[in-house]
Amino acid sequence: MNPILLAAATLGDKIDSAFYAFDMWVFHLFGSMQCGFLTTISKIFTTFGDEAFVIPMAILGIVLCLFKKTRKYGFALIFAIAIGTIVTNVVVKPMALRIRPYNTLQGNAEYWAWYKGVGMLSESDYSFPSGHTTAAFEMATAMFLCFMSDKKKKIAWIFPVLAILTMCSRVYLMVHYASDVLCGLVVGICAGVIAFFLSKLVCRIFKKVKFLDSIDCDKLFKKLDKEDEHPYKWNKAIICLAVVAFFLVAYIPSLSEGGEEAVRCAYNEEYDCQNEAKMDDEKYPAIDGKRYCKIHWKQLNGVDD
Repeated sequence: MNPILLAAATLGDKIDSAFYAFDMWVFHLFGSMQCGFLTTISKIFTTFGDEAFVIPMAILGIVLCLFKKTRKYGFALIFAIAIGTIVTNVVVKPMALRIRPYNTLQGNAEYWAWYKGVGMLSESDYSFPSGHTTAAFEMATAMFLCFMSDKKKKIAWIFPVLAILTMCSRVYLMVHYASDVLCGLVVGICAGVIAFFLSKLVCRIFKKVKFLDSIDCDKLFKKLDKEDEHPYKWNKAIICLAVVAFFLVAYIPSLSEGGEEAVRCAYNEEYDCQNEAKMDDEKYPAIDGKRYCKIHWKQLNGVDD
């Protein structure tokens, strides 16, 4: 590993020590609240930041771009997800290299009891910042600004509420430090704001370019129902149903995740890695018959992040 990466590798440790008291105070707060009902609720809301939900939402954004009335929303979603993903997963996580709390706090009996109490969920990447929180806030901020600009205030406030609950769920489930989710909140909000203004800019460009402005799938629906004054009255319901479907596709498989029986990374040097082992991914084949998480598979194969 080159000197730059060696220097970067210490950043996660510095974050751990700098925010230790704050992070543990928040863990105590959420740990004291643990109960079956809140655990179930947390597992529901954490799904809104899962990539299995975010990727279909990006595809939905592409579809929305094909309709003039929803083009602003579509571009805002696409830009928000792209910016947030690049900043979090491509830039900050590989730079910080912060290890998950269920690996660094294995010697803390209280934390370990809380972690087991909420189902021992695990991820396969680094901890800082929280990707789920970034995803939730990037989409929420972009949609909040879009709906506010259209004076739909009652709907607009739903999105930040969902994002806040998603953020809290990550700490409640003990898979992220509070400092992880706060950084994710900042990145997500910034990504959403930038995406909103970029979407407005792109929409203006579409209006000025005749060919681009003519792209509007609404015309197809008009041809299908010429007598209906509002031929798109079902479009909101269809979008809502699509979002619900995306959520269920992401949430239902998560019900079987975690637990002591889950397949964990085989790495056991500085700690017994509790990260999810990469099982069915051809990119991360077994090493000497053992399965590893994405982080330790790359380390053992000399692959730099």
